[in-house]
Amino acid sequence: MSTPSANPPAAAGNPDENRLIAERREKLQRLRAAGPVYPNDFRPADKAARLHEVHGEEEKEALEARKVTARVAGRMMLKRVMGKASFATLQDQSGRIQIHLDRAVLGADAYQAFRTWDIGDILGVEGEVFKTNRGELTIRAQHIHLLSKALRPLPDKFHGLADQEIRYRQRYVDLIMNEATRNTFLLRSAAIGHIRHFMLDAGFLEVETPMLHPIPGGASARPFVTHHNALDMDMYLRIAPELYLKRLIVGGLERVFEINRNFRNEGLSPRHNPEFTMMEFYAAYTEYHWLMDFTESLLRAVARASCGTAVLQYQGRTLDLEQPFERLSMTQAIQRHATHYTAEQLADEVFLQAELARLGVDMQAAPVANAGLGGLQLALFEETAEPALWAPVFIVDYPAEVSPLARASDHVEGITERFELFIAGREIANGFSELNDPEDQAERFLRQMQAKEAGDEEAMYYDADYIRALEYGMPPTGGCGIGIDRLIMLLTDSASIRDVILFPHLRPED
Repeated sequence: MSTPSANPPAAAGNPDENRLIAERREKLQRLRAAGPVYPNDFRPADKAARLHEVHGEEEKEALEARKVTARVAGRMMLKRVMGKASFATLQDQSGRIQIHLDRAVLGADAYQAFRTWDIGDILGVEGEVFKTNRGELTIRAQHIHLLSKALRPLPDKFHGLADQEIRYRQRYVDLIMNEATRNTFLLRSAAIGHIRHFMLDAGFLEVETPMLHPIPGGASARPFVTHHNALDMDMYLRIAPELYLKRLIVGGLERVFEINRNFRNEGLSPRHNPEFTMMEFYAAYTEYHWLMDFTESLLRAVARASCGTAVLQYQGRTLDLEQPFERLSMTQAIQRHATHYTAEQLADEVFLQAELARLGVDMQAAPVANAGLGGLQLALFEETAEPALWAPVFIVDYPAEVSPLARASDHVEGITERFELFIAGREIANGFSELNDPEDQAERFLRQMQAKEAGDEEAMYYDADYIRALEYGMPPTGGCGIGIDRLIMLLTDSASIRDVILFPHLRPED
């Protein structure tokens, strides 16, 4: 194996930082000359948080009498050298713990080596657990090991990592420096675990469906295109798993769910990332009222399990998921939040076109350019009501025109058995009684193709295999998709979707 160069290309950026990096590289070269570096022979047996949990309330004298030992590893975040004795703080995934280093205990060589190590270095420590006179739980180091030399200095300990773009771009540093960031992603993992537990308890089977699709379907969105060399065909990163999950319902798997990534070739915003996580679930012999009840119960249970309560604080306002979620039609929501519209106006295409133009909507662009009454109502809803929907509310009975996969109502012409759940002014879930009439579905796909030919890049494709699947017979079914990232935003009081995605998409750094 070749030896790494002692003189790598000079780093760009802050001259002081470059000087510190150069000094650390020199230290690394001295370590290399003395023997193996970056060892992998230390195995921690304890976590900082667990040590605090077990021994934090224990009396100082009782702890010392028991001679408890610990073996921890982590990043050195603080260092105080005081002659023959020093203190350091180690941080692992669970938290921090103080280390006491005494030359008489460690030996002169090990203690002197420690004095040359830097903040950010990763250490292994073995020793006895005790409490200082101030009552701080501490490990008296008997053996120390340098496990990984950090060549770059951490941000200033007093100011942390405050630059938002750097936090997103260098998430690894953000996780080191900001406890709130670590807690966000620990809670995200826990919340997804609670979702999965809830679904399994309800009799759902977790499945995995393709990420590469020959035909993008299941949602109205612009796809990412790639090329499969062996098959010599274009393929699409999936915009939704819906049509594959419903094929499984056809196949007799009566309750299925999937938590995975979707990809949509759209812009970036505080609530949009081109790559995002969704859960979609489908249950045979159910319909959209059952779905709303189930979705409400799921979100309430996950909030309680993840946060300890379903009454949340989000961006300075209370968000109560304990109360029953309201249900309104689209036109009812418009009239509640834009009270000057009459029912007659909301049923008048000419009026809606003029009103949307007055509100600044580009009437020559898709999807409103060729929209009928339902599409125009949806556009007005998005302009006037959607941002005001703070408390959880199901908007129900969407127009068939904007719901190409939803079952039409048996009672009201022109609408479907569909809902969207809005919380804090943004869509969290979308569900409906599934359209299982293959001839009706084929006609709707044809209308979507016509919309695409007219310039709507987000209109759906015609999926002949899905129609064939429906022709084998799909039972009455309800299905719903929940935006995991947006849900985590609510649970962690995060203003932007980028705060809850470990590595959000950004423009190139240069």
